[in-house]
Amino acid sequence: MILDTLDQSHRYHAFSSRFEKSFAFLRKVTAQTPPPGRYEIDGEDIYAFVQQHRTKPMPERVYESHRKYIDIQYMLRGREIMVWAPLASMKTVTMAFDESKDAALYALIPDGAPVEVRAGQFAIFYPDDAHIPSCAWGEPEEVLKVVIKVRV
Repeated sequence: MILDTLDQSHRYHAFSSRFEKSFAFLRKVTAQTPPPGRYEIDGEDIYAFVQQHRTKPMPERVYESHRKYIDIQYMLRGREIMVWAPLASMKTVTMAFDESKDAALYALIPDGAPVEVRAGQFAIFYPDDAHIPSCAWGEPEEVLKVVIKVRV
């Protein structure tokens, strides 16, 4: 799991050309916010969802993990808490891995690490990172964010 700002995203270009393309897309989105929806960046290798939604209290959320894609979750407006835990610490599966959704879901555990993510920051979650996005930071609020799916 990584937390950083878009201004520092150049540090991650060396990881993969897919990261470089992803951050180029985020810089464009920051300049002119498109409406919510799915956006192709590089076919099924990289695509993005622009999302507008209300955060929820953590007890109403569950952990998720992915196998085929890395998540880059970038906050355009608002703030939220994203909770991180090692995938190996997930003990109770609430939804078995669904290939078509590239997701599995897990029950809450008491020792996840809450990460406060503000506008202009992103979090990267790898397949070994269980995470809970969209948790309220204090009171629930409307947020605008981009989730980029980067094929492993």
